[in-house]
Amino acid sequence: MSAVTESVRVASPGNAFSRSVRDSLVVAKRNLIRMVRIPEVVIFGLIQPIMFVVLFSYVFGGSLDIGGSTSPQVYREFLMAGIFAQTVTFATAGAGAGIAEDMHKGLIDRFRSLPMARGAVLTGRTLADMVQTALTLLVLAVVALLVGWRTHTSFGEVLGAFGLLLLTGYAFTWIGAVIGLSVRTPEAATSGGLVWLFPVTFVSNAFVDSSNMTPWLQHIADWNPFSATVQACRELFGNPGVSTSDAWPMQHPVWASVMYSVLIIAIFRTLAVRKYRSAAA
Repeated sequence: MSAVTESVRVASPGNAFSRSVRDSLVVAKRNLIRMVRIPEVVIFGLIQPIMFVVLFSYVFGGSLDIGGSTSPQVYREFLMAGIFAQTVTFATAGAGAGIAEDMHKGLIDRFRSLPMARGAVLTGRTLADMVQTALTLLVLAVVALLVGWRTHTSFGEVLGAFGLLLLTGYAFTWIGAVIGLSVRTPEAATSGGLVWLFPVTFVSNAFVDSSNMTPWLQHIADWNPFSATVQACRELFGNPGVSTSDAWPMQHPVWASVMYSVLIIAIFRTLAVRKYRSAAA
């Protein structure tokens, strides 16, 4: 009788959910400890976005027309939302490479032998990547303030913008997870993660005003999920460059960013868990 009761207790949905959350947090902790022990990963992850801030600010600042102004200060404020968004999305490549490395080294097979929720391995990994992304954003914001970036809205709206960035970054890491589970080596995961990120981030409103693009390219940029996050951040930061496009994502960027992110998570988390189960079967 006690064995039957125990079986029912283990199989109950609430208990299964709590176990999945616990297992995900354990895996996330494991990955965070690994980041601390290998600080080069975090350091090198910080160098690229800092270089983008400095180079774009001083190379392009003053040479591009933003809202009728070519002021370097205006461009720096216009730029930062795009740099923040690019930083969180480029974390996708690292997430995919990390999962591919775990698969390549047989670590996933070790997790299979443990009594843990199947989806916890991927969820824990993506949560750890989100923590690293938050740290990167914090350092990047300090650098941006040093080069002249300023916000002109309330503290709550600024926090909301960074929350949107983390949500977008978390959504894109699930795309990285699918890529990492679909290739054989970490090198292939890194290449596969970057090859599509460049057109997504550059065919957007991140670095230039999309209204200056040819009509067909502007249409793509305005409906780009990445552009919605950039536009939402500009509005929440109170920075210049608010779009005059009639495209729905540009008129309602905050809602568009949230909807895009939730949709990406729903689709690619499902695909990632299925690939993980088939790969580990």
